[in-house]
Amino acid sequence: MFYQVPTQRDRRFIVTGSNSGTGRETARRLALAGAEVILAVRSPEKGEAARAEILRDAPGAAIQVRRLDLADLSSVRAFAAGIIEDKKPLHALVNNAGVMAPPKRYETVDGFELQFGTNFLGPFALTNLLLPRLLEQPHAIVATMLSGTANFGKLDFTDLNWTRRRFSPVRAYAASKLADLLFARHLAAVAGERRWDLKSTLAHPGFTRTNLQTAGKNLGRSTDAQLKPIRNSGIGPSGISLWTVLPSQGVEVGSEPLLYAATAPEAEQGAYYGPRWWAMVGRTHRASIPRSGRSMELAARLWSEAERLTGTSLP
Repeated sequence: MFYQVPTQRDRRFIVTGSNSGTGRETARRLALAGAEVILAVRSPEKGEAARAEILRDAPGAAIQVRRLDLADLSSVRAFAAGIIEDKKPLHALVNNAGVMAPPKRYETVDGFELQFGTNFLGPFALTNLLLPRLLEQPHAIVATMLSGTANFGKLDFTDLNWTRRRFSPVRAYAASKLADLLFARHLAAVAGERRWDLKSTLAHPGFTRTNLQTAGKNLGRSTDAQLKPIRNSGIGPSGISLWTVLPSQGVEVGSEPLLYAATAPEAEQGAYYGPRWWAMVGRTHRASIPRSGRSMELAARLWSEAERLTGTSLP
């Protein structure tokens, strides 16, 4: 039996990266539960296609498509400004979008290493910019999608953008997801200290079959020219299909930890949810915080650095 999302009627969600994979499934299940959903996507064309698919399952659902490129802080600011200007309630932000292990080192529009910028700095800035609207509503939620790779992620504060070290796509991805973990935990701590009626929760999808592993360097853009290759890492796809080696699952189950983190009344402040079996597949359960993400001092240090890099801060 799949996780049954409780009614979300009269609640408004933003789901980033919701044109495919776990993001689209999350948006679909939210819509089926009665939520108003904003599909925050890089490609409005793909977003409209996702909207049409969701509406086939949830006729009459309130679904909007808005452009958001997390690899461009000006796009993040424009998106957030549009939400603020709406003067409509916002109850939940689901930070789902990400990019995984491009074959070379690329930079965002603002000059950050692509994965660090897209997976962490973009969502960090978006969350800070939307917190004033979120905090107007009772029981607000910020749910952030992580990855099991955060378990072995490491942050080098002297080289967060991988300009001095030999670039490793997988290590850079793991570092960006560790940054997400620390960000979500610090937000939970701040909410507790300030007695905000807001929960910051964390989730990971286990080994779920999506296009994240195959999206490549263009991240859904029409041409590679929109990204700037910096230098070859010497590390590329192995060509081995891990789907045939390791247990995996579809997005219907893989999205459930994120859905639980975003909608379950039982989801706890700062808690981390993922698949039960080998942290790869199965029903959602509460996962343990990896050793790499337990230091709240490290989380506070990263938060301060991210504020400096993005020019955003807590309300």
